[in-house]
Amino acid sequence: MKTRKFLSVAFFAVVFGATAFAQKSVTVGGAPMYPSKNIIENAVNSKDHTTLVAAVKAAGLVETLQGKGPFTVFAPTNAAFDKLPMGTVETLLKPENKMMLQTILTYHVVAGKMNASDIAMAIKKGNGKAMMKTVSGGTLTAWMKGKKLYITDEKGGMSMVTIADVNQSNGVIHVVNAVLLPKS
Repeated sequence: MKTRKFLSVAFFAVVFGATAFAQKSVTVGGAPMYPSKNIIENAVNSKDHTTLVAAVKAAGLVETLQGKGPFTVFAPTNAAFDKLPMGTVETLLKPENKMMLQTILTYHVVAGKMNASDIAMAIKKGNGKAMMKTVSGGTLTAWMKGKKLYITDEKGGMSMVTIADVNQSNGVIHVVNAVLLPKS
């Protein structure tokens, strides 16, 4: 009886401890990203993602990214958008360019939840590269240099994951330092 009670308490401690550990928030853009909130609810609080949030709103993708998912999002920072040629962001935010903006933004999204360890495992299985199909229909290539995770787009542009595994209620965000662009 004592053994059974001890095992029950130990099991509860392990399960409860794992749940508490899994619910740990990560700070992005000066704000905690809570695993209990969805991608949009967290992103709007990041000072580093105001351009991305404005683009998601302009593209009409708020409801989609608040949906059940799960989604893996490679989220470019404001600094990543600033690397684009002058006037690119302003042009993309115009209503007449909504479809192009949607294509670029959904190119940063992969269906399903892929934590960094999942991507690393896929890279290992792919002999150094993992191909990921995006929601827009394009392909991203993941690879590693040392312990750093990189994503290459279809135009050969490269982005490094600067903050991995920002868990959300409907997926995971990996913060990247460059905007990923699909083939035209």
